Amino acid sequence: MQVLAADPLPPTTLTSLAEVPELSCQDLAKSFAGVTVLENVSFDFYKGTVNILAGENGAGKSTILKIVSGQYHPDKGNVRVAGEPVTSFDPRHARRLGIGIVPQELAPVLDMPVYQNLFLGRELHTRTGLLDHHEMIAQSREMLGVFGIDIDPRIWMRRLSVAVMQLVEIVKTTTWGARILLLDEPTSAIPEGEADVLFEVIRKLKERCVVVYTTHRIAEMTAIGDRVVVLRDGRLTYDRSIDEVTETDIVRAMIGRSLTQLFPRKTLSDATDDPALEVRDLSVERQPPVSLTIRRGEILGIGGLRGAGRSELLEGIFGVRPSSGEVILSGKKVRRGDPVASIDAGVALVTEDRKRSGLVLTQPVLENAVLPNLERFSGLFGWFRRGQAEGVVTEIVQQTRLKSRGLDQLVETLSGGNQQKVVLAKWLSRDISVLLLDEPTRGVDVGARSEIYRIITDLAAKGMAILMVSSELEELLGISHRVLVMRRRAVVGELGVSEVASPTAPERYLRFATGMDVMELEPEEDLS
Repeated sequence: MQVLAADPLPPTTLTSLAEVPELSCQDLAKSFAGVTVLENVSFDFYKGTVNILAGENGAGKSTILKIVSGQYHPDKGNVRVAGEPVTSFDPRHARRLGIGIVPQELAPVLDMPVYQNLFLGRELHTRTGLLDHHEMIAQSREMLGVFGIDIDPRIWMRRLSVAVMQLVEIVKTTTWGARILLLDEPTSAIPEGEADVLFEVIRKLKERCVVVYTTHRIAEMTAIGDRVVVLRDGRLTYDRSIDEVTETDIVRAMIGRSLTQLFPRKTLSDATDDPALEVRDLSVERQPPVSLTIRRGEILGIGGLRGAGRSELLEGIFGVRPSSGEVILSGKKVRRGDPVASIDAGVALVTEDRKRSGLVLTQPVLENAVLPNLERFSGLFGWFRRGQAEGVVTEIVQQTRLKSRGLDQLVETLSGGNQQKVVLAKWLSRDISVLLLDEPTRGVDVGARSEIYRIITDLAAKGMAILMVSSELEELLGISHRVLVMRRRAVVGELGVSEVASPTAPERYLRFATGMDVMELEPEEDLS
């Protein structure tokens, strides 16, 4: 594996932006329990720029943000703000220096209106000492209006989408005069289509401060960044102007290999003609009926725009949503609306939101991995056969290349990619013939994605049939043997085995997903 040396921006580029960097970190180092998280990381960030801090989960991005915002004290190195050294690593001191952070896990007060959240801790009062709600509402309108956020500040926070909550938190952090804004994975919980508004807000923000933005989404880096700094295993491996790099450069710096190596080679054996799963006229919650067939060893992708009904289809097949029609597994009908019957028949579902419906975050890896198969590891009077479970789970952990301190590590302390591996591992402890995957790499960094792709293709090579929903076109075309495209909860097109690898596949896919194919195929009106 070739390690790319840190390559700072040319001096002419930096000095043209400002003579003194707004934020300077030199030789930062940090360890936890003897494990090195950061090792001699140095960079300078200048006002008027959006600086992408990129890297896989565990690369050290969040640790840097916590040091700069005063939550951690570095073991070594120093931080300067506008040329002045930071002498105290304390959140209150960082705020006095003009450093604001919007963490990945938002913490708004849901049972307060927007304007009270914006003025939390710095409320305005009348001459009599009462809260000046009228003035806070008026100023909140102005604060939101500066960034083009058109919402009523009197609305309760819990009524907002996650994307709008994120915007409100950014406004709250910057309007008290922050000169350095730290954004930790701001789009991790935001649908891709809603990120554009956030990007516009960030472009306006960089006119008044320096923005440090952590992400592992390559498209975001090129869309919003002026500069990209890449970390790998706690070390700085890349530092360039965004105009000087390609997506392949960034991926290679993050994971040590090129973008073309991201997807493993997929094969579809000639001996896979027998259908593993047949869906006949399945209507989920009275939506248009869908029919499809998956062969053993096949990966069938399900694409389409958000709201097209993809997740609902998987949940209908699995039995967690009401449906009519037939689901046939290896020639036998599976009782509808009964997830237990689906599991007993050999069907598994990996949901879109692993934290809410895929894992018990406060439990260790072992307990999560055996959840769907407790009867296998239960002895007399229901006693848990821990030794037997550990043997089976250890083998699965090795198969999935799970990175953890052991089977007793709490799942909530794992990275997103390793959490997703635990979700997969819990189903692999059973005899599964059909695997339903809903956004299997959402919130997972590019390196862990490659490993998840390998797991999926390995399972298919062993004869498992896989039905995979994904919002990422590159992922769908890169890993699927065929792709069905949904629109308005109906299947409207298919990319076959030969079409998936075609250069025209992206265009055909978008035509199906957006309805362009319908418009072009409709006959012209006869005016004669």
